[in-house]
Amino acid sequence: MNIEISIITVNYNGLADTCALIDTIPFNDYPLEVIVVDNASQQDEATIIEQRYPQVKIVRSAKNLGFAGGNNLGIQAAQGKYLFFINNDTIFKEFNIQALIDRLESSDKIGIVCPKIRFAWGNHPIQFAGYTPLSSITMRNSSIGFGEEDHGQYNTAHPTPYAHGAAMFVKREAIEKAGIMPECYFLYYEELDWSMLFRRAGYDIWYEPACTIYHKESQTTGQDSPLRTFYITRNRLLFVKRNQQGITKYLSYLYLLSLVAAKDILRYTVKGRLDLVQATLKGIRGFSTFNFQSSH
Repeated sequence: MNIEISIITVNYNGLADTCALIDTIPFNDYPLEVIVVDNASQQDEATIIEQRYPQVKIVRSAKNLGFAGGNNLGIQAAQGKYLFFINNDTIFKEFNIQALIDRLESSDKIGIVCPKIRFAWGNHPIQFAGYTPLSSITMRNSSIGFGEEDHGQYNTAHPTPYAHGAAMFVKREAIEKAGIMPECYFLYYEELDWSMLFRRAGYDIWYEPACTIYHKESQTTGQDSPLRTFYITRNRLLFVKRNQQGITKYLSYLYLLSLVAAKDILRYTVKGRLDLVQATLKGIRGFSTFNFQSSH
């Protein structure tokens, strides 16, 4: 059987979520393969998944390579014409990925398509219906529809400046032209940077609401963890370094350091979260000592 679609998900200490995702994929409906990259989970979760789902291809990494590194291992193992990168804490309710294929094939210029993303809890409010552009100085943008009930108000497909890392349906030939995911981030911002690489390679990114995926959101790191705080602080500076030019770059540095980081430090201090203060400072130091020669 010729594999048309390779579904790639990265597992890190997330056995229950990964199995819940696999359970919602109808293997017999499409010529597809599912690839689970185990990013050096503390338990041998790869073997459990392999035994439970013999039809799933398991790729083991001896160390945690981060989001981009794990997905890049999946790219190496994938045989499909289309690669569907999805977070392991997502599930399908209806597996309407033909809509994503149709959107990708509607133009040679489209390299990535993202489905509508709704939260998996409650009445499933919208998480993503496309993005607004990043401000060149503040590095802020918005996820269209975030937190809104879904009444079909975002059921029209449209271009979006960035892909959402939780669900990205990508042409293989576009990856071959734009390059693999940048591994220098480890966690957070890599899908924004990858989107920039695709756009510089001449590709458009689209939002396609005819397919919906449901996201449990941040089961892995937690919203107020030192790990998340470190990488968010470091990586937004790294994103500016890699993607901004001239005076705009330095104005953005000034804003992120003198306003954003300072405000974060003050807020964490008031809350008594000295661990997050330290993580913020560590993120700034991590950026200042980052070896840009070896980043890719």
